[in-house]
Amino acid sequence: MKVLVVVFLCLGAACLATPPGTKDHWTGIRKYKISDKTMLERQKNILRLFKNINQICSCKDELQIASTYSIEQHSADYTNSQVVKQFLIYHKQGLLPKDSIFSVFNDVHLREAVTLFKLLYYAKDYDTFYKTAVWARNHVNAGMFVYALSVALVHRADTYSMVVPPIYEVLPMAFFNTEVIQEADVFKQKLTYTGEGRKHVIVSNYSGYYLNLHPEQSLSYYTEDIGLNSFYYYCNVYYPFWMDGEEFKLKNDRRGEQYYYLYQQLLARYYLERLSNGFGEIGTIDWDEPVRTGYYPSLTYPNGLEFPSRPNFAKLSEYFYNYGQSWSFKSKYGYSHRLVKDYERRIRDVIDWGYIPTKDGKQIDIYTPDGFDVLGNIVEGNPDSPNTRYFGALQIFARHLLGYAPQPLNSYKVAPSVLEHFETASRDPAFYQFYKRIVLLFQQYKTHLPPYSYNELFFPGVKVEKIDVDRLVTYFDYFDSDITNSIYLTQEELDKENVQVKVRQQRLNHKPFSYRINVNAETAQEAVVRVYLGPKYDEYGRKIDIKENRINFIEMDCFNWQLKAGKNVIERNSMQLYWFVPDRTSIKDIYKKVLGALTDEEELQLDASEAFYGFPNRLLLPKGKRDGQVFQIYVIINEYKMPSIQQGKQHVDFYYHKVGTGFNFVDNYAFGYPFDRIIDEYNFYVPNSAFKDVVIYHKTLEEVNSPQAQNEP
Repeated sequence: MKVLVVVFLCLGAACLATPPGTKDHWTGIRKYKISDKTMLERQKNILRLFKNINQICSCKDELQIASTYSIEQHSADYTNSQVVKQFLIYHKQGLLPKDSIFSVFNDVHLREAVTLFKLLYYAKDYDTFYKTAVWARNHVNAGMFVYALSVALVHRADTYSMVVPPIYEVLPMAFFNTEVIQEADVFKQKLTYTGEGRKHVIVSNYSGYYLNLHPEQSLSYYTEDIGLNSFYYYCNVYYPFWMDGEEFKLKNDRRGEQYYYLYQQLLARYYLERLSNGFGEIGTIDWDEPVRTGYYPSLTYPNGLEFPSRPNFAKLSEYFYNYGQSWSFKSKYGYSHRLVKDYERRIRDVIDWGYIPTKDGKQIDIYTPDGFDVLGNIVEGNPDSPNTRYFGALQIFARHLLGYAPQPLNSYKVAPSVLEHFETASRDPAFYQFYKRIVLLFQQYKTHLPPYSYNELFFPGVKVEKIDVDRLVTYFDYFDSDITNSIYLTQEELDKENVQVKVRQQRLNHKPFSYRINVNAETAQEAVVRVYLGPKYDEYGRKIDIKENRINFIEMDCFNWQLKAGKNVIERNSMQLYWFVPDRTSIKDIYKKVLGALTDEEELQLDASEAFYGFPNRLLLPKGKRDGQVFQIYVIINEYKMPSIQQGKQHVDFYYHKVGTGFNFVDNYAFGYPFDRIIDEYNFYVPNSAFKDVVIYHKTLEEVNSPQAQNEP
């Protein structure tokens, strides 16, 4: 596989270098083939670990390893002896039970999960890693195992290119409503007792179908989309909030800055969808006022407990996370209401003051080239924060507070809310309302920076003459997901693999489209092209001032381009946007392909995105309206500037770069440039940039497939 300098890991957060070699012109997704038998065998074994996750390993070779392998006896096979000792202590004292609910936002669960991750990460070779994973598969909590293994796979140098199956098929109960899981269970019971068919398809709706607590739940087709939810989960697998940037080399990736840009882009995309449904601005959480937007998730945990719901007008100040229990030191989360206010106030103070107090009493100037990145680490509350004791972990306590889950009896008997899992958090409208508050913290910092000057925006000798965009059409189509992992199978059924349950959902999609940028350049030179999509009018049809509208633009595309002297036509299509990825292949299908490749019956050819992640391409465009809705595209072309971290270094020979290498972005511009700062309209409109009005039409699937639609431009 060839080298590719890629965009940053969140929503196209940085730019993509034009890749060498050949690729499919229309899809734009790099294909690669795995033919090495050792790699194929490893891929097969990794996929097996994720199958039927709530049951013990069913394969004889796995059962043999799980029952005979001893971590203690192989302690010399790990490069970090302290991690081995710590894990053995936890194991002897008792880990989270296998059938308990796991939440990465519970500090006890997290401590055990991180230790398991480190045990896997510090295995000295693949064989030790795999045997440790097989042992853990049968001996630790299922949710904890999936999380720790997923993080280890993408951070180990010898496994980060492996395909991890879709998380919505590994943990289907976190993605599909209770009635779907119930129907799957009934099907399995009938199968056992009546011998009916061994395959079943369930047509599923979203949570608003049975109970709609608030008008905003009509957006559930977007907020509960399995692609969106799994994207957010994978973002936090690649960049966990608890991971030490020094130990795991995340500092090279501008970790704090990308934390901000992830949420700014998620909010901008959500706002575009709101406009398509007649809603306006995203509300902002006020800690002292009732939360107007309730949420009923319609989800059930594997042990039968329901996900907690939040009523409309929930009063956070009266809640205190105790639900009538005595105020005590039983749980630090009982203090969530006070702590979120304290932590947020401290962050606001240092933004205005300009200096951060460190643990040892020193001060860090926050208004430096690296200051925004430091601020991001503080807000996230990750280990790279210069003072975690003072600034705490705002988002952790906010999730506990807003989730409205009852106070647990102990850390092993919990019923966390959807906000306390990355795979479910983006379903809840309060998620966006809270992170709008977070984004506004960063914007408070940006208001203290001067607007970009004309010279900082201007690219001498380059002019964008014209932008052309194909007709933009969205529609809902059906998508099938395998949820066999949600049911319990007999050993015979596991061996034969002849039982399958699928869920069929309507999901938002769009017709493929192209855009063309006509550029005039006085000289040949390397450039960086950025393309944004944003709103033009608010919910009342009023034009939004660009100074207010700048944070509502999503980054559609960003790439290097070699301009030639004279006229240039830059053409891209919607399937070439590298950080907008196609739907993942089902675990059953990918497993079948691997088996076929092992016996030389077929080639295993994969999209590179299967081994990585990105925002769902089908959600690239907001729904729009039947008669059309006006949005706008913004293009700016600037001089290429190589990041300092890449200077003098060679690229790794792989399509995607491992996180922490510093090669996941191509230039030194700020994420979101030039919309990241306040705008001075006297300097903003440079000749190397241009706006273009576009109209997005929403049609039915039948209309999209009609002969008349095929002839439309």
